[in-house]
Amino acid sequence: MPSIRDLTVAIRQRPGIEAVVVLGRDGLLIDAQSKIPVNPEDLAARIPGLVASADEIGHTTQRGEMRLALVEHENGYAIVSSVGDDALLCVLTDPTAEEFAWAPDGRRVAFHSRRNGQWGIYVLSRT
Repeated sequence: MPSIRDLTVAIRQRPGIEAVVVLGRDGLLIDAQSKIPVNPEDLAARIPGLVASADEIGHTTQRGEMRLALVEHENGYAIVSSVGDDALLCVLTDPTAEEFAWAPDGRRVAFHSRRNGQWGIYVLSRT
C-alpha cells in the first residue's frame, strides 16, 4: 500500500500542481510537497477555518459536511478535500491543472484528463 509521502509526491508530479499538503483536521501538518515558495505549516494551520466555514454553510443549507472545497484565486486554485475522518488534503494548482476529487473513503481519486486528444474521467486506486 502506498504511503502518504508516495501519494503527495505522485499528486505533486501531475501537470499544473504547485503544492500538496496533507494535514490533520486540527491543522497540524502531516506531509507536504511544493515547487513554489509556501510555508506548509502556516497553510495547514489556516485550512481548518475554511473547512469550519464550509461545514457551517452545509449544515445551514442541510447539505451536510464539506467533502470538497474549491477556491479560485487570481493565479490558480486551492482545492481542499476531506480524506477520511481525520485528515484533509489541500492542493494548490495553477489555472491549467487537471481537476480531481477524492472518494469519501480516501482510497480512490477521480480526475479528468486529456489523453490522446480526448477528455475523460479516470479513477486511480490507492491499493
